[in-house]
Amino acid sequence: MHTAPQRERVREMSPRTKARVTGALFLATLLMGAFAQGFVADRLVEYGNATLTASNILANEPLYRLAYAVYLIEMACQIAMTVLFYDLLKPVSRSLSLLAAILGITGCTIKLVSRLYFASPLLVLGGAKYLSVFNAEQLHAQALLFLHVNHQAETIAMVFFGFYALGKGYLVFRSTFLPRLLGVASVISGLGWLTYLYEPLAARLLPFTLAVGLLVSLAYIAWLLAFGVNEQRWLAEASASRASIWR
Repeated sequence: MHTAPQRERVREMSPRTKARVTGALFLATLLMGAFAQGFVADRLVEYGNATLTASNILANEPLYRLAYAVYLIEMACQIAMTVLFYDLLKPVSRSLSLLAAILGITGCTIKLVSRLYFASPLLVLGGAKYLSVFNAEQLHAQALLFLHVNHQAETIAMVFFGFYALGKGYLVFRSTFLPRLLGVASVISGLGWLTYLYEPLAARLLPFTLAVGLLVSLAYIAWLLAFGVNEQRWLAEASASRASIWR
């Protein structure tokens, strides 16, 4: 007859399965972000031309609304992924894994708030009667202003994601159940995102930062989906963590 702790262990996902779910969420986050940003936002938004941007949004409103919905699903996947990474890396250091997760969730929260500004042009350009006090040029300018605020909030979120990547990379490097090379790659990627502390520098390095970030993300996704974690080593570290008051 199973005791309660035994039944709980049976119901809980194995570390390897949890890692593969994390990899699947990582892949979903990457694909959805690439669609909403690369296929929709970057094609419709002209940051130097308010009238053209307004025209593009109105002419492709269903696609723009789809991008907004995809952005929200992307954030839901990223939050879930961050929580699972916290659970996977907790045996290395509970406190540091929690700190990294808080930084990651903070970045997700800021990015979620930014999506209010991404949706705002639909309200400004929607033709509501209370907007009749503004002329067309003013409405177009307001819509573009909201998109600039959306972009600025995204850059703030990237800084928090940079700190999160540094923390996650350190934990992966210290772990015995994931390749140390992934930890080093995560730290390098995190340093790239931290260039958003000074946006002119980030703009200059953007192609390099994006290329490194993409390669690191694909490496994590491939490893997690294919191999997950070394369960025996994960369980050993988890057991040692439970026995220690310092971790």
